[in-house]
Amino acid sequence: MLRIESISKTFNAGTVNEKKAVSGLSLHLEPGDFATIVGSNGAGKSTLFNAVAGNFYVDAGSITLDGRDITFVPEYKRSRVIGRLFQDPLRGTAPHMTIEENLALAYLRTSRGKAPFSRISKKDKAFFREKLALLDMGLEERMSQPVGLLSGGQRQALTLLMSTIVPPKLLLLDEHTAALDPGAAEKILALTKEIVASERITCMMVTHNMNQALSVGNRTLMMAAGNVVLDISGQEREGMTVDGLLVRFRDRAGRALDNDRILLSK
Repeated sequence: MLRIESISKTFNAGTVNEKKAVSGLSLHLEPGDFATIVGSNGAGKSTLFNAVAGNFYVDAGSITLDGRDITFVPEYKRSRVIGRLFQDPLRGTAPHMTIEENLALAYLRTSRGKAPFSRISKKDKAFFREKLALLDMGLEERMSQPVGLLSGGQRQALTLLMSTIVPPKLLLLDEHTAALDPGAAEKILALTKEIVASERITCMMVTHNMNQALSVGNRTLMMAAGNVVLDISGQEREGMTVDGLLVRFRDRAGRALDNDRILLSK
């Protein structure tokens, strides 16, 4: 499904600010895999996501999605088959547009090759209403209201729906619940698991919560120094504890995890 082969990316090469963000990173995801990713700041998590999403082209290596080489496919074309949520709930929506208009943009960009601002039918609007009702937030009764009036949790739920209203081949979740209050975060995570499972979406989720890293999805990846140093799944993952995971990380990375935010989430 997703095959990342030996990708590398260096920013500001040849300058005093040179930074090797990922180096020789390889990762293979099977269809329907849901991989959680943990790592300290600077481990390469966001660079990995940006490389897959097409924010930049990698210096070396290749990225293949569903059998198609997308290494040099521009970001706007990848966005038709790759959904992404960020930590900031404000990033995924247009605040001055209505809920319906936001959904329409997402729907038309990714479905049936239509261009944005094509005509939305009554059937499409009924479809939007049906999908919004599944969020159980009453948003189906507020479709004509500007998105800027919604709470952070509501906006993130809407962004999740926009990213999956036409199921993507790959969904990237970049700490998408971290900026929400505990109640909203729990609801968004539950919605995420429900949608990913029902649509069988292949998914990667960055999290700072170690318990989430072991309980959500079917694979746990840990990153350090621009590479994946630990990848566990199956029975090994089912029997793994947070402390055991930290020991395995130390053995593979050659040093203990030093991110207080992650460690305090144990």
